[in-house]
Amino acid sequence: MEGGVHKADKIEFTECWRTAWRTPYIMRLAFSAGIGGLLFGYDTGVISGALLYIRDDFKSVDRKTWLQETIVSMAVAGAIIGAALGGWLSDKYGRKKSILLADLLFFVGAIIMALSPAPWMIIIGRIFVGLGVGMASMTSPLYISEASPARIRGALVSTNGLLITGGQFLSYLVNLAFTKVPGTWRWMLGVRRSSSGCSICIDVVSFLNLPDGYIDRIRYKRPGPS
Repeated sequence: MEGGVHKADKIEFTECWRTAWRTPYIMRLAFSAGIGGLLFGYDTGVISGALLYIRDDFKSVDRKTWLQETIVSMAVAGAIIGAALGGWLSDKYGRKKSILLADLLFFVGAIIMALSPAPWMIIIGRIFVGLGVGMASMTSPLYISEASPARIRGALVSTNGLLITGGQFLSYLVNLAFTKVPGTWRWMLGVRRSSSGCSICIDVVSFLNLPDGYIDRIRYKRPGPS
């Protein structure tokens, strides 16, 4: 039965994994769309370690707590705007394009932050990253839920949340790895540049053969997943 409430048990769980492995596009779908969640988690976690070393490089940040608060909070402010724009953009231009745009914003924000000569440029980079965070948090679970089969839809959507917490854990490991490296915080934030670039490439390649979201299927009169 399409939709409705299914009682979860061990058999349902194993069947979900069997279906995912038998149908490769399902795994690509969850990973390609959910990679935005990984970048989301990384960006929200990495600043906790990077800020300590930003204060060492910029004495104005060390002296003025409002600058520290602004650097951290601008990502959240950007995420509010990004989430609002994400809904509109995904309806107007499609889920895939919105996810790719979120990846691009992550990439641009990471470059700006890693090369920042002054605190104000870090703040601008955080705004770009926040826009990407908001768009990814809005569009990724939406696309996964629309493009996946109904029977395993909940399990696939939950992978986005798993990747968010995984990204936060990864950011702490990256912070630890670069604590003794010259340029500490630039490396911590710059790792995002390479990961964002990889995510853009992965999404571009994967989305070529992945199904459309609900709005795209209506717009182009294409069949949905079964």
